[in-house]
Amino acid sequence: MKKSLFIAILLIVFSISGAYSQALQAFMSYNIFNSPADGPYIETYLSVFGQSVHYIKKDNGKFQGTVEVTIIFRQGEEIVNYDKYEVLSAELDDTSSSIYNFLSQQRYLLKNGTYDMEFIISDKNSDEDPYITTDPLKVDFPADNASISGIELLSSYSKAETHGILTKSGFDMIPYVFNYYPENVDEITYYCEFYNTDKQFGEAGKFVYNCYIQSFETKSQIKDYSRSKIGEGSVVFPIIKEIDIRQLPSGNYFLVIELRNQENEVVAKKQVFFQRSNPSIQFDTDNLAALSTDNTFVSDMNDIDSLRLFIKFLLPIASEIDRVFISRQMSDADLKTLKQYFLNFWLNRDFAMPEIAWNHYHQQVDKVNVVYSTPNRLGYDTDRGRVFLKYGPPNIISESYNEPAAYPYEIWQYYTLGDGQRNKKFVFYTIDIVTNDFQLLHSDAIGEVANYRWQVEIYKRTFDPYSLDVERYPDVWGSNVNRYWENPR
Repeated sequence: MKKSLFIAILLIVFSISGAYSQALQAFMSYNIFNSPADGPYIETYLSVFGQSVHYIKKDNGKFQGTVEVTIIFRQGEEIVNYDKYEVLSAELDDTSSSIYNFLSQQRYLLKNGTYDMEFIISDKNSDEDPYITTDPLKVDFPADNASISGIELLSSYSKAETHGILTKSGFDMIPYVFNYYPENVDEITYYCEFYNTDKQFGEAGKFVYNCYIQSFETKSQIKDYSRSKIGEGSVVFPIIKEIDIRQLPSGNYFLVIELRNQENEVVAKKQVFFQRSNPSIQFDTDNLAALSTDNTFVSDMNDIDSLRLFIKFLLPIASEIDRVFISRQMSDADLKTLKQYFLNFWLNRDFAMPEIAWNHYHQQVDKVNVVYSTPNRLGYDTDRGRVFLKYGPPNIISESYNEPAAYPYEIWQYYTLGDGQRNKKFVFYTIDIVTNDFQLLHSDAIGEVANYRWQVEIYKRTFDPYSLDVERYPDVWGSNVNRYWENPR
C-alpha cells in the first residue's frame, strides 16, 4: 500500500531520493494530548531508517548521519509555533556493518484551534532538495466535558526511573511509529488519556470505556476484539492496554476507544487506523456450516456461475480476508457454501435487512458496469468503479481530457467519507481515453495509493524526467491540474 509518500491518519511517510541508490526513508507520526498544568500539546515521533542515510566521517574517525527536520504550525498566514532540529544517528566505526534506525520525539504546546502543520525533512549530508508536506490539525479539548487524547501506539513501555521526554503517567513509552503490523508482531500496545471525567461523571463517579477493533470496510466490530471497562472520574485517567492480534486476519482496521455515560450514550470517541498482515489466518468455511439459507433471499440463487459473479461484485467493499476467499477459495467451493458465504457477507453488513442491502448495492454495480467498463473489464473491476462502490458517488468530479501536455485525467473530491475523513480526493488518469480505463494514480484517503510524483506522471505525455527527484512538472500552457486539486469544480 505504501508508495514513496503515504499520508494517513497520524502517519506521514517521507522518501527522498538521494545521491546514492538508497533513498532517505523517515516515518513521522503524531498524537495530541492535554496537560492539566500546561494545556494541549502535540507529540511528534520521527523514525529514520538508518540504512537510508548518508554518512560522513567525523574528526574522531567515526561516521555519522544527520537528518534535519523543520516543523511549522500555522493558523492562516500566522506562524504560531516553529521548531528546527537535527536527528543524529549513532556514531559508526564503518558503514558496511549493521546500521540501526534512530528515533526522535518532540512536544509542542498548542491552544485549541485548527492549524496547518508543515513538515520539512532532509538528509543534511545530501545535496537533494528537502521534502515538504502539510497536514491539517485540529486541537479540541473542551474545558468542562470529557474528551480523549490521541491513541499512541507503543513498541514497549516500562516504569520510569526519571522523568524525560518519553515519560507519561509514570512510564517511559517507546512509540510504534508505523501503523502496519506484520505477521511476526503478536499484539498491539497502546496508550491514551481521558480528560475531565470528574466533571462529566462526578469525582470518583463511574463511567464505561470501550476498546475494540473495527473493520475499516464494514465499520463493524470484530468478534473477540472488544472489551469494556469501568473507570472512576478524575482530571486525567490514563490507560495502557495490549491486544493479542495473533488470530486477527490480514486487513485494514480501526482501533476505537469510546467513553459512555450511564445511559450508554457515547460521550467521546477516538480511533486510529492500522493494517494487519497475517496470511496464515484465512476464511474458514467450516464456520458457515450451521448457517441455513432456506427461506432467505439467496435460496433461489441456484446458478453457480451467476452466484460467483455476484460474489466477485463484492470485491470493492470486501475486507482482506473476504478478498482472499474470493480469489483463492471461491472457485473450489460448492453451491451450498457459496450461498452460505454470500448470505453471511450481507448479514454482517445489515443483519436486519440483508436482501435490501444487497439489492441497493447491486443497483450501484449495474451503474458502474455501464459507466466505467472497459473492453477487457466490467466497471466494478476498474479503479473508478471500485472507488465509486466503496465510497459512493463523489461530490465533485473535475474532468480534464484535452490539456495539451497532459494525459486525460479526473480528480474526484469527497466532502466526507464514511469513516469520518473529510475533503479527500482521488486522481485517475489514462494514456488512452478510447479504452475508458482510468487508473487510480493518487489519493490522500486512508488506505489508498499515494504517489508524491502524481503530477509528473500525468504530464509524462510531454515531460518525462529521468530523475526520480523531480516531483513537479514545469509550468505549461493550459495546465489545470493544481487548480483542480486545490479547488475542484
